[in-house]
Amino acid sequence: MATENMMEPPLENKSSVLLFTLSGLNETMENRFVFFSFTTLFYPLMVFCNVTVIFTIISHKKLHEPMYLFICNLCVNGLFGTSGFYPKFMYDLLSHDHVISYAGCMIQILVIYSSALCDLLTLTAMAYDRYVAICRPLEYHSIMTSQRVFRCILFCWLISLFCISVLIILLARLTLCGSTIEKLYCEIWAVAKLSCFSTTVNNVFGYIVILGYVGHSVFIFCSYIQLIKKCRRSIEGRHKFIQTCVPHLLSLINVTAALLFDVLYSRYGSKNLPQSVRNFMAMEFLLVPPILNPLIYGLNLKTVRQQVITLFFKKQGMSG
Repeated sequence: MATENMMEPPLENKSSVLLFTLSGLNETMENRFVFFSFTTLFYPLMVFCNVTVIFTIISHKKLHEPMYLFICNLCVNGLFGTSGFYPKFMYDLLSHDHVISYAGCMIQILVIYSSALCDLLTLTAMAYDRYVAICRPLEYHSIMTSQRVFRCILFCWLISLFCISVLIILLARLTLCGSTIEKLYCEIWAVAKLSCFSTTVNNVFGYIVILGYVGHSVFIFCSYIQLIKKCRRSIEGRHKFIQTCVPHLLSLINVTAALLFDVLYSRYGSKNLPQSVRNFMAMEFLLVPPILNPLIYGLNLKTVRQQVITLFFKKQGMSG
């Protein structure tokens, strides 16, 4: 009994981590002002592009169609996810101590990773929408009703928040033996690695979530095989596929590849890879999709592009 009592205080000290240290910037601090300058230009541009597409779609009734509403959701989700990273990242670039509170770390995990999963679910819903529009055009409006679109968008958010919330609850029960996270932001696997004991339950649930979302990606690719077969039969079908499906496919490949790399590298990656390369790959899904989505959908889709141009020309005309 005496031995057990002597062991209890250290365990309490180990589990009561109040601050995490983010060590991802340690090897690149000499270039921090360059990174800060780039970020202060990129982040407002990304916000501007997403807000422009969101406002354009919401303010024009003829854009209140399923595909455009899903694009709007992608842009809203992009703003949500990046808000969990860029403000803290910019603060760290100007600070010598890169720390984050335990609660702040859990919130950052919730925001960043629920946003990433919501992206994949939204892309899955968009793939189904394109499948119905091209393969079953006569039934499109009876299948893709406004109520169904609303439920799909709500489902994307609720499932993503639920999955990451469960992972956070599983993280919160762990006794931690360290407080240094070797990344630019808090990450699920990085925190789990600090555990003093087994993380089997966390790993099992984490892999279930990963397999579920990989399954969504497989479903999308299978639906595109059907779309390609259908679209080959007519010039109009090929044009519709190129206009609406190719941008969606590019977004899917980018998000899926970035997330898989992030997860697999966090679990099995070598530390011999340069820190700058690790940092870029870790933040790739926070860097490319949020700016790529509004650009390829806002500029590539003629209907959205025309409304954006009209919006800005009207404002210029009023100011003139």
